[in-house]
Amino acid sequence: MPLIPEEPQIHEKAQGPRATPASGRTASTPRPVPGPRPAAPPRPGPVRPTAPAQRAPRDTAAVKPGPPGPATPSAPAVAPAAPAADAATVTTPQIQLIPATPDGALDAAEEAVDLLLDSGRTPGDVLVITTGEPHPWAAHELSFGDAAYWAQHDAGDDVFYADAAVAERAKSRAVVVVAVNGGPEAAAATALAAAHTRAGALLIVCGEPQRINSVLGAGV
Repeated sequence: MPLIPEEPQIHEKAQGPRATPASGRTASTPRPVPGPRPAAPPRPGPVRPTAPAQRAPRDTAAVKPGPPGPATPSAPAVAPAAPAADAATVTTPQIQLIPATPDGALDAAEEAVDLLLDSGRTPGDVLVITTGEPHPWAAHELSFGDAAYWAQHDAGDDVFYADAAVAERAKSRAVVVVAVNGGPEAAAATALAAAHTRAGALLIVCGEPQRINSVLGAGV
């Protein structure tokens, strides 16, 4: 049998340009892509000591024992305040003695009043008590009646003169002047006792020193 020549088979290939190396050039080797560098090894050196742990602060410092001392007494409890006493019984006036005879005791008292007023005392600060004859001013005011007389006392704007028999009715004043111008010992004792409790700052006694000291020593 005659052989029939077979047609050559044509295989389809993808169309596209063929990579043909350029004449005379050698294909270059691909360069490596740069990346992160490995960490450098630590340098040798002296090892630093680790810092010690911080201590917690103490609340109170330690108290060193010492020699025992005397016990400190506690503060005493405050006692309630006592009620205030009457000022007339608490105040102790200064006592001044002016020697004078019974006849001159009233004049000495008048001079003492003038000196008090000249030193700055107001007339309403002064009370004068007599043991014998009443002061002329008191006798004059009593002629208008007791009410008018004591109204002058209550006003408190002038020197007030009182007899020893009614001296306990008078109110307290800063200065009391006693004129021991006669009268019995009981009158002098009454006048000095009333004057001592009514004088706020100063008590002036005009009279015989021996008689006055005997009355004062009796407990006035």
